[in-house]
Amino acid sequence: MAEAIQQLILNTLDKNGSIKDTRTLTLPGQSELASTHDSQIIILGALNSLQSRDMISYTTQETISHVLTPEGGSIALNGSHEARVWAALPAQGEGTPVTPKELEKKVGSETAKIGQGRAFKNKWIGKQDAGLVKLAPTINDVTQHELQEVDSTGTLKSGEKALAELRKRKLIVQRKGQWFTVEKGKNFSTSTAKPETDLTVDMLTSGAWKTSTFKKYNFEAEGIPTNGGAFHPLMKVREEIRNIFLEMGFAEMPTSSFVESGFWCFDSLFVPQQHPAREVQDTFYLSDPSRSLPPPEDYYKRVAKVHEFGGYGSTGYRAPWSDKESRKLLLRTHTTASSASMLYKLAARCRGEKDETDEDELATHSGATKRNGKEEKDTANDGFRPAKLFSVDRVFRNETMDATHLAEFHQVEGVVADKDLTLADLIGFMRVFFKKMGLENLRFKPAYNPYTEPSLEIFAFHPELKKWVEIGNSGMFRPEMLEPMGFPKDVHVHGWGIGLERPTMIRYGITNIRSLVGHKVSIEGVEKSPAVRF
Repeated sequence: MAEAIQQLILNTLDKNGSIKDTRTLTLPGQSELASTHDSQIIILGALNSLQSRDMISYTTQETISHVLTPEGGSIALNGSHEARVWAALPAQGEGTPVTPKELEKKVGSETAKIGQGRAFKNKWIGKQDAGLVKLAPTINDVTQHELQEVDSTGTLKSGEKALAELRKRKLIVQRKGQWFTVEKGKNFSTSTAKPETDLTVDMLTSGAWKTSTFKKYNFEAEGIPTNGGAFHPLMKVREEIRNIFLEMGFAEMPTSSFVESGFWCFDSLFVPQQHPAREVQDTFYLSDPSRSLPPPEDYYKRVAKVHEFGGYGSTGYRAPWSDKESRKLLLRTHTTASSASMLYKLAARCRGEKDETDEDELATHSGATKRNGKEEKDTANDGFRPAKLFSVDRVFRNETMDATHLAEFHQVEGVVADKDLTLADLIGFMRVFFKKMGLENLRFKPAYNPYTEPSLEIFAFHPELKKWVEIGNSGMFRPEMLEPMGFPKDVHVHGWGIGLERPTMIRYGITNIRSLVGHKVSIEGVEKSPAVRF
């Protein structure tokens, strides 16, 4: 069909030189002229195809016409409502008047309701006793005649006022139409064969390329824009937090061990083996394998002793030590397990031992510096050197999921080890750290942690939720944790952790964490989320 219409247009142009009005064409398979709206749409498709090959050029001419609504079509066929009401009534003095209820049965409720008013207005009918009768012996159904004229011509000779009245009565609707004038193009031909788009091996072999017409390449076409990758808001905030730590002289700890033992996740931190956090309802345990490799023997014995019997100024927990509990494998509940491992390696010099971690790795993770290829030594003779460490990684807890909690989330952790640190140092440091994140409205609340004393919870005001939200925990690591590792008594360690998700929610105005992580995340939202600068 499309090729036949294209051929009709080309043949007509070849015969007449131009086409003044495409409504004068007779489409293939049709006897009438192509004057309808649908016909011109079909012709437009053919014109666009020919114009893309520069075979023709065309100009669009717009027209405005009217078509009948279903109600208007019924009136054009059967007469107006008022005419049907008039026809259903007897002449005055020649019969029994028709009551309104009887009229509804004769012509229908809608026709009776609409027609009575207009018939009274035209003085075609009147009241007699309790009914209605004809007053005019004959009528001229102007509405029917006008609609019949609109149906055949698309307009009215009587003008716009009459058309507006019919539109107001919703008997006709206005429709924009179009038709086209067509001229020959620079590549005009009566052949509709499409130009070749590719030079093939067969064309080269047969020599057909010599007589073939090739489509021109548009080297200025921009093409379809490619979709680039987009960072998730969590990754944007994570990178900003990493930059804050690095700017403040911290070194990043290795935190690739998602699976840890109960010893490194809890025991080394002086968390009692009877603590509720170690129950199945709070921690995910592995069933296969279920038992870890043994930790360093001497250190393991010191930790077990301080738990069961006390030491280093502590009375301990006075509870039986369980090797089975200590060797359980689990999904780590916090990255402090990695911090404990790094602190143990950092204390190797203080113990007078050569740790399995080589010099360069330990120097990297402890933040030690080198001059002229030689490592700087601490001024004291105890082998200790200060360290600032951080990590940002995933942790797992058997949580009940709600708007602010997930079973899997990210923890940001910082550790500062130096001599004679105090709680005031910790508070001052955290104020600087969180200010760089854009969180200046902070509160600190005393708290209890098994491995820090004193301990503080950190709260920030959420402007969207309009309430204070806990964003982290902090404290000074206890001597029962540090001294079994081998640190001197005057070495103190700050530790604090914050969630990555909650600061991100505050920054992006997100009130439900399930719209930030998981299957409900909006891909469009990720792509359009702005960059964050704390």
